[in-house]
Amino acid sequence: MNKKEIQEQRVKGYFIEATKEILKSEGLKSVSVRNIADRAGYSFATLYNYFKDVKDLVFLCVKDFRAECSEYVTAHTAGVTPGNRRLKATVLAYMEYFIQYPGIFELFFVEKLSEVDNKGNTTGLVTSLLTELCAADWKYCIDKRMLTAREATLKQAALLYSITGLLTLYLNRRYPESYSAFLKQAGQLIDGQLKN
Repeated sequence: MNKKEIQEQRVKGYFIEATKEILKSEGLKSVSVRNIADRAGYSFATLYNYFKDVKDLVFLCVKDFRAECSEYVTAHTAGVTPGNRRLKATVLAYMEYFIQYPGIFELFFVEKLSEVDNKGNTTGLVTSLLTELCAADWKYCIDKRMLTAREATLKQAALLYSITGLLTLYLNRRYPESYSAFLKQAGQLIDGQLKN
């Protein structure tokens, strides 16, 4: 890479990091060309030298947040026995990530992604994450004849929908009222879905 390419990557990185910071702390409603440029330390016109529009930046942030969540889950499930134990640990770590970053949860599951989606595949990136994180353990359960493929598919969908709902209630309505009550409900919900 020559100097110009290195400089271009560096400036793009500043804009991406600025956008990620805004999304994590304030949510999508606060993302604007001016806010991003101010946080990155550049003029708003400079942003257009590197990105078509803010939607391109948000899409890149979704990809980065997705990778960050995946790394978080992998770190928190290392060494856990495959199958139901690791499935539960994976789902709990996935939920913990979004509890820590409610702005990312809002971006992934509350915002209308069609308004920030130039690429046409942002929704797929978001909704497939939990399935991908759990894929090896669902396969393990199928291979060990703990579940049929059909049962695993139904349980995957039920888990995604139910934990998204539980996270939505907790992050937006503070229901249940405490984190410990939330964890208890999450554990019961996951255990209920993983029963054979």
